[in-house]
Amino acid sequence: MSDTLILNSNGKPVSVMPLSTVHWHLSVKLLWLNKASVLEYHDDWVLHSPSSQITVPSVMMLREYMNFSKKPRFSRYNVHLRDLFTCQYCNCQVGMNEGTLDHIVPKSRGGKSNWLNIVTACESCNNDKGSTLASPKKDPHVPNIYELENKRKRYPIHLKTASWNKYLNWPDNLINVA
Repeated sequence: MSDTLILNSNGKPVSVMPLSTVHWHLSVKLLWLNKASVLEYHDDWVLHSPSSQITVPSVMMLREYMNFSKKPRFSRYNVHLRDLFTCQYCNCQVGMNEGTLDHIVPKSRGGKSNWLNIVTACESCNNDKGSTLASPKKDPHVPNIYELENKRKRYPIHLKTASWNKYLNWPDNLINVA
């Protein structure tokens, strides 16, 4: 976990997937270059140099709006998140390390690795299916970033400090403070 939460100029995190945080040295650099303003400081963290001292920022807001893609990156985690960590063949819950990615049209039959041909599957269903054609219970789709962000809020998040949640609006029962 990094030390400083970075917010866009609209006051919302640049990203929650992953959470937009940076290490303290980058936050000091953003402050020095006047690229961001500090909203909160760490109470007990002061950097000292021979000529000055600076309190390390905890939350910063960018001065200029940073555009981001509305189309999420195709990744293992994002496919599992789209499918809510649920096997698309038997509906059992799978953990991130337990779930597999299954090609609906197998690679051996020309299937591609993309949003519309990959679903979450438990190991058992994936092994049983093998290289045959089988239809998942729900057809896969290309999610947008807002869908994945809303689904992400169903799962726990680890925060450096509890005060960050006022910028995230995460459910209190799903916050772990490190």
